[in-house]
Amino acid sequence: MGSCEGKVAFITGASRGIGRAIAYRFAAEGASVVLSASRMGAHGALEGTLENSVSSIQATGGKAAAVAADLSDRAARQNLIERASEPFGPIDILVNNAAGARMKLPSEASSEDRSYMYELNLNAPIDLAQQVLPDMKRRGGGWILNISSATSVQPTLPYRDSKVAALIIGPYGATKAALDRYTQALAHEVAEFDIFVNAMAPVAIVLTQGASYVRDIARKNPDMVEPVEMMAEAALALCTGRHAGRVVYSRDIVHETGCRVRSLDGRKVLGDAFLEADVESTA
Repeated sequence: MGSCEGKVAFITGASRGIGRAIAYRFAAEGASVVLSASRMGAHGALEGTLENSVSSIQATGGKAAAVAADLSDRAARQNLIERASEPFGPIDILVNNAAGARMKLPSEASSEDRSYMYELNLNAPIDLAQQVLPDMKRRGGGWILNISSATSVQPTLPYRDSKVAALIIGPYGATKAALDRYTQALAHEVAEFDIFVNAMAPVAIVLTQGASYVRDIARKNPDMVEPVEMMAEAALALCTGRHAGRVVYSRDIVHETGCRVRSLDGRKVLGDAFLEADVESTA
């Protein structure tokens, strides 16, 4: 415990799911965490809000604050790092987790669909990295982690006997493939400043509240489900170590570093591979 003591972490897409889990885990290790999502309050029928995430962390003695910004809107994210630095000071760790998908066949994804995904999944992480880098350079280091996706690589067809399922992820996966490539280039550029830039994807489906389009696949194939604690532990390893320019899967980095997957509060060791994932309870 305490591997993030004295650090300030900013995590996007943190009202629920992977982002919230990473924020919980970092806070348990002593980080002051700033959470971001597109809005304060509820997002349609989806469970989880920024307010709830912040209050849950504070209830355990952690330090947390929230800033809302629609990252698909260039103007809304223009000064986001400056806003995120107000509660606790300059950002030491940036986790670009927020993402969105329009699940359509490659031949049917409209210009509006593609613009939305590229703005949110690629341009927003790049903009936030560019905003945070000057201060990281002045202060002598930092960490940037971009959350990627296994969809950046086209699966072998037929994919689980569903050609359509393998193809509709293509437009979304293309944005993540671009993010992976940008991550590697940026990592090489800033390595001399002790700024460590990496990309990480889950090795399997993480059943977050917003992952409704893969929930049926997970129910039928429980072996394809990854617990959110795996992602949180792998993110912690990448945001406290000296890895740079890596495009890796969560389970691989956990095994490579030899860390143990813990509960989000850090108090219980859960394992180092796939954990028991209750697919039905996350429906």
